[in-house]
Amino acid sequence: MTTFQLNGQSVSVEVAADTPLLWVLRDHLQLTGTKFGCGAGLCGACTVLIDGQAGRSCTLPVVEIEGRSVTTIEGLGGDHPVQQAWVEGSVAQCGYCQTGQILGVVSLLGQNPHPDDAAIKTALSGNICRCGAYQDIIRAVHVAAGRMPPQAAEHDKEETV
Repeated sequence: MTTFQLNGQSVSVEVAADTPLLWVLRDHLQLTGTKFGCGAGLCGACTVLIDGQAGRSCTLPVVEIEGRSVTTIEGLGGDHPVQQAWVEGSVAQCGYCQTGQILGVVSLLGQNPHPDDAAIKTALSGNICRCGAYQDIIRAVHVAAGRMPPQAAEHDKEETV
């Protein structure tokens, strides 16, 4: 049995210890916003926040999140400044990579509330977008950064320490 915080709620799952977090989320907890891409932690489609930091759920055994906090795209609630910037900027094309991209940006802004283009590119270098929406993503990050309340960014930073 593995117990952890998921989107602010305590959950317990009884699965094999080596079951990847991705499959626990999708198959056992019916949270399908987190996507399967490469299965090797290289493309970023499976990105979730683990204790506020971006992490790849496809290669992370569920036993390693015992007692930790996991946030999926569903946990952002749809009104997060990053999600708002994505919608307003019409960032998503096919949309498959977007949940991982968004959670990667939430992690980035928690650490660096006002990143420059280089910091954005570095932070998201492991998140692949087959549609090539990278310039739209960068613009959306800048828009979201302008909306992030300073105290929220500091709070996120404290949680990730």
